[in-house]
Parts: sequence; structure tokens; C-alpha cells
Amino acid sequence: MNRWPVPCLLLALSVACATGRPAPTQPETPRLLSWSEQLAVREAWLAKRHELLLPMMRRHGVGMWIIVNEEFHDDPLTQYVAPPRPYAGIRDVFVFIDAGEQGLRKIALPSYAEENLTRFFEVPEETRVYKQVLGELYKQYQPRTIALGIHGKRAVTHSLTRDAYAYLVEALGPEAEARFIGAAPLIEEYLDTRIPEELEHYRTLVVLTEQVVKRAFSSEVVKPGVTRVGDVRRWLYDELGRRSVGTWFQPDLRVQRKGQTGGTSRGFLAVSREDVVIQRGDLLHVDFGISYMGLHSDWQKMAYVLREGEKDVPEGLKRALANTNALQDALVKASRPGRSSAEVYETVMAEMKEKGIQAQVYSHPLGNQGHGLGASIDFRSTQRKEEPQRLRAGSYIAIELNTRTPAPEWDGQEVFAMAEDPAYLTDEGWRFFVPRQEAYYLIP
Repeated sequence: MNRWPVPCLLLALSVACATGRPAPTQPETPRLLSWSEQLAVREAWLAKRHELLLPMMRRHGVGMWIIVNEEFHDDPLTQYVAPPRPYAGIRDVFVFIDAGEQGLRKIALPSYAEENLTRFFEVPEETRVYKQVLGELYKQYQPRTIALGIHGKRAVTHSLTRDAYAYLVEALGPEAEARFIGAAPLIEEYLDTRIPEELEHYRTLVVLTEQVVKRAFSSEVVKPGVTRVGDVRRWLYDELGRRSVGTWFQPDLRVQRKGQTGGTSRGFLAVSREDVVIQRGDLLHVDFGISYMGLHSDWQKMAYVLREGEKDVPEGLKRALANTNALQDALVKASRPGRSSAEVYETVMAEMKEKGIQAQVYSHPLGNQGHGLGASIDFRSTQRKEEPQRLRAGSYIAIELNTRTPAPEWDGQEVFAMAEDPAYLTDEGWRFFVPRQEAYYLIP
């Protein structure tokens, strides 16, 4: 389903897994950029993003947008509206103004003036009192609305602190306070809008995620009867450090085995204890993500530990994964730009009911956050009271879902086959950044 070019070595890996043979030695990861190179690329993205901002502000009726970054309390928006560099000042303020025919005015009021800021913002002389500058801007433009990080349901949309709010009221005046509105709709569109320049860097991130997980689920790391769940988790942490990348959540592992049903948590298969020893015949699952270039991946894959004398996965387990692939197919087929997430979810679940597949769907946006803003295709889609969220062309998503299938080889015990793959939305539906998993990774 992926129409983009994929390195031949990665295709060879996919073929090896599909044939049931252990994967060959991993190819070298595409070169990751140094920190200074990342800054240069991300600041080029920032210029493109600023070009998109004024039409967004007008669509959402925003005359002025203010983001306040504070020492020890960085606003999560700062690295996406300003150069993604450290900010150590007590308070840094970023102001975007719809100046009518003049276009978009961008003013930075930093505690410490820095050369790179002046490439993107007007920066007043340090001798100016910034409260006065804010007051003057308000009087000059008289914006009908002033959007702030308040009232939103997600932390990135209600990040303004009480003291920062009081600072703005004092600077702008009580008349301006009456014009304060929540910036959530603007923030959501801004963060859910991907630019073309990001795509190949995000693909590199996904390729890296896949390679790390394949190594974690291989005989390099897993020794049946010896390796514990906690050992694999610690290896993943150490590998992140070795690669000089981060993560945005703790890697989770789940172990399923014949005759031993795992517990559940919030309706899902529960994470396994760290002292669980991985045995032959186990079905392993990992939930893992990497942070790089201000972007985040989210990735779930499964592996099977071969029993003595086994050369392949039992047919019942294969059928479980095939059902999950069918669920992925249904979601991709039903998704188009402009369709509501509720409509997509209902269409997918109706198809699963017709096919007799027990399914759960809990897919969510990806990009600048791991659990990003935008349209989530999940079981909550039909329960939300507000206007249904609509899919936006170019958005990234984690196609996250599972099916439960009885396995004859496990005496009819239900097997969870869980998957999560980053994808981007085209006019023909979602496209995976790298080929999805259609066969379990094998651990000999």
C-alpha cells in the first residue's frame, strides 16, 4: 500500500519475515542529523509554518494569538511556534497579530534577546518594558479576539499558567481580558497540519523505530527461558541512548502463552510484569515510540518464540494476525479527507461484524505529539458531544487496533493480535510509512 520508495534492504527484511525465516542482519539505519543540523532543518520548517498561520487565524476568528513560555514551565507550543532552541528566561512571550492588509505581524518579547529569534520575529529594544509593548500592540490593532492557551481539553491547549494570565491582564488591561478566548481550535489545526518537507524525515524516524524493535524481538536480545520482560525494556532504553534519540512514553511489553490468559487493563490486554521470563511458544507484543526532530512515532509489533523443532508459527496465530490485517484494510478503505472520524469508525466496525471478527479500534493522530491533536478514529468517536472531527489531508495517524481470535492450537484460547503503524492521509486513504506487519517476527 506504500507508494513511496523504500530501501531495498528493508524490503528484503519484510520478505524474510513474510516467509517465516528469521530476519537477516539489520541494515544500517539512515543517517540521523546532528543537533545543529536538526535545528537548521526545523527552523526552515518553522518559516513554512508561519506562512500558513494567518489563514488559520482568520478561519478561527483569531485577531491576536499569544503564547507565554516560562522558566521551569515550558509551553509545549514554544518549539513549534518559535525556533526550537532552549529558553531559559523567566518569561518569554510570542505574539502573532492579524494586521489586516499588512499581513501577519510576529513579535517576540524574550527575557534574553537572541540572534535566531530576529530571523522570525520583531524583537523590541531590550530597554523597552514588555508590558508596555503589549499594551501598545493591543491599542494599535484592537483585536476582536485574543487567543490564549486556556479552556482546552488537552494540556497543549490549556497550558497558560495563572500567573502568566494575570501578567497579560495587567499588560493588556481589563477591556482586553473580555476578548480572551481559548486557542484550542487554532492550536489543533496548526499542530495537525503537516508540511511536505517533514515527510521523509518522519519516514526515517519510523524506519529507525522498526529496526530497533526488530532487534529487540530477535535472538540478539531474547534468550528463551532466561530473558525477562524487564530485560527487553531496559535494552530498548539503552538503545535509545546509544542512538541519541528520545521517547515520549515507557516501552510496554505483553506476553501471551497457551494455558495462561493475561489480565486486562481498561479493556485491553494488560502489560506484563517485568519479572516474567519469556519462554518458547510465547507470543510477544511491544508498544514503543521514538522522538526525533520534534516528531514522535508510535509502533506496536508482535513476535513468536519458536518451540523446539518448530519452523513456523501455528496456523491459529497466523489467522489472528490476518484478522488484524483485515481490520487495517477496512480502516484504510473507509478513510478519506473530509470524512468524520465517527463515520469511519462505524463503517469499519460494521464490516468487522459482518466478517465475524472481534475488533477494537483506538487510532490517534501523530506528529508533533505522540498522542496528537486532530481526528481520532476510535471507540469514543461516536460518543463525543461536540461536532464530529473530520480527517485532514496530509495528517499523520497511528493506526492502532487489535482483534481477538480463538486459536485451535491453544485449545480455543483467544489471542490478541495488536498492531500500530504510523500512516499519512492521501485522497485514496491512509498510506503506511513502511510496510505493515503481515507475519510475526520469529525468535528461534
